[in-house]
Amino acid sequence: MPSLKALRTRINSVKSTQKITSAMKMVAASKLRRAQAQAEASRPYAERMERMLGALAASVAGSPAAPKLLVGTGREQIHLLIAVTADRGLAGAFNASIGRATRTLTRRLEAEGKTVKLLAVGRKGRDFLNRELSSRMIGDVSYAGKRRIAFTDAEDLALRVTAMIEAGEVDVVTLVYNQFRSVMSQIVTEQQLVPAPIPEGAGAADALDGATYDFEPDEETILSRLLPQNLAIQLYRALLESSAGFFASQMTAMDSATRNAGDMIKRLTLNYNRARQANITRELIEIISGAEAL
Repeated sequence: MPSLKALRTRINSVKSTQKITSAMKMVAASKLRRAQAQAEASRPYAERMERMLGALAASVAGSPAAPKLLVGTGREQIHLLIAVTADRGLAGAFNASIGRATRTLTRRLEAEGKTVKLLAVGRKGRDFLNRELSSRMIGDVSYAGKRRIAFTDAEDLALRVTAMIEAGEVDVVTLVYNQFRSVMSQIVTEQQLVPAPIPEGAGAADALDGATYDFEPDEETILSRLLPQNLAIQLYRALLESSAGFFASQMTAMDSATRNAGDMIKRLTLNYNRARQANITRELIEIISGAEAL
């Protein structure tokens, strides 16, 4: 049995850890409210934009003049996977789930004879993919140290992806991220960005609720500005969803850690009291035995 001193040291150590996990839980909870509000506010616009571009892609499919950001390069050989994780850990399986999903998707595509390139957003995703799929990595992006993610961050990432598409370096772009559903649930989501996914039976009229519009100055000019912005919007939405999911996962993980620390303190305290009582009993026996010997 451990000594009383060792048990006291262990109890104090667990209590210190419990204070840290409890504080981290409170911090994550306070940040979650703002992150959740941002993520939920971004959804309607991003979803509507995705629907409209899907319908436009259906209407111009097969046209040689169609923008690459809308219909792709016409090939499906080189896939770019953008894995969005957090820059920090202590959030349960939040980061690992994205790493595993990206690894599974990579192996499935390579089994079909495709070439896969990986772009990691977040240090945890970078570390995971460098261990598992280092030969496919083409770069990483980190937002460590930023108090909040801004739309300009998504625009910079979108410009990088756009340059790769225009240069013909990739044919298909897929985003892998955690979509925030609730404090207890984050859904691993695979969203194809380029070419724009075409819903079954979609058409331009479906996206525009049956209305007919005249474009000014012309469709090409509008699309040349709209498509890069849509890419940035979809990336920004994923970053916000991932941020909200991270704080929710961290809050849940720290709450569980705090409760586990409390249970451990109870067990250690019980062991400490038993050991202390055993020592007292042994000392009394020694005193009584000595007195009887006299």
